[in-house]
Amino acid sequence: MFKLITSMPPLMALPIAIICEVIATSFIPKTEQFTKLAPSAIVLVGYGIAFFLLSITVKTMPVGVVYAIWSGAGIVLVAMIGYVAYGQKLDLPALVGIGLIVAGVLTVNLLSKSVGH
Repeated sequence: MFKLITSMPPLMALPIAIICEVIATSFIPKTEQFTKLAPSAIVLVGYGIAFFLLSITVKTMPVGVVYAIWSGAGIVLVAMIGYVAYGQKLDLPALVGIGLIVAGVLTVNLLSKSVGH
């Protein structure tokens, strides 16, 4: 099983890493400062899996590009989850900023030769 995971294509590992990081980050408020066991375990395991999968991705892609995609996508997804799950409102400057992050991630993915497509 470990061999199968470590031989995962980097472009498959990155989206799974992003999903794990978003789940982990979304559970942070539920940990109540890490006093609740189940949400705390989800956060720790989620980040552990995310970083492990990132280590697979950076074997073939530049770490700066990987981190830009990972963090940019994570910011957008966590902001959406915050809005839906926690009722957190975003003002116009926040929405514009998130839009710029999306534009940046798309630019890197679609136009940069640094991404190993």
